[in-house]
Amino acid sequence: MHLRRQPAAVSPSTYAVKYIERGPKTQWIDFKVFCSDYLFKLLLIRDSGVGKSCLLLRFADDSYVESYISTIGVDFKIRTVKQDGKTIKLQNRDTAGQERFRTITISYYRGAHGIIMDQESFNNVKQWLSEIDRYASDNVNKLLVENKCDLTANKVVSYETAKAFADEIGIPFLETSAKDATNVEQAFMDCGFRKEMACARAWLSFRSSVG
Repeated sequence: MHLRRQPAAVSPSTYAVKYIERGPKTQWIDFKVFCSDYLFKLLLIRDSGVGKSCLLLRFADDSYVESYISTIGVDFKIRTVKQDGKTIKLQNRDTAGQERFRTITISYYRGAHGIIMDQESFNNVKQWLSEIDRYASDNVNKLLVENKCDLTANKVVSYETAKAFADEIGIPFLETSAKDATNVEQAFMDCGFRKEMACARAWLSFRSSVG
């Protein structure tokens, strides 16, 4: 990865960051999004072909395309939101899922505040959990999602079975749909920062109460 600052062509007063990940994709990001009160890093992991990139596209850009290109290496998007009068920047990284990019995925576990696992079956969830326990921080937020809940006729696992499995491994579970935006906002917000913001509010309240 290489970060380089230089003036953006759209405005002489606006600066951008040229973000280069593994692979041919280049993305320009408005430098103003780096001015925030809170920064949270969110990671999407799972096998390829289960709609992670579509989830990220829906959350970051509020858009959906049927033929979105599969992630190569790591896809990177930023969304800035307002909560409690604070500016919160969410750095979202979507991993490819292919075995040859496993080392890249592992490197992003470190420093992640939240990790979303997109499950289509139960085949590899426990393997991902093992890697999270090994490489991520102890207090990282974890969420298991089943995307494409709009395709009820093609569901591999029922909601009841998936929820029971999530309860067994001690992780919250949500059904999502990038196509119709069902629960996408909730998944990213809850896993990304809501617990941390609640703790911050509780701490500020405590500080105020003791003078």
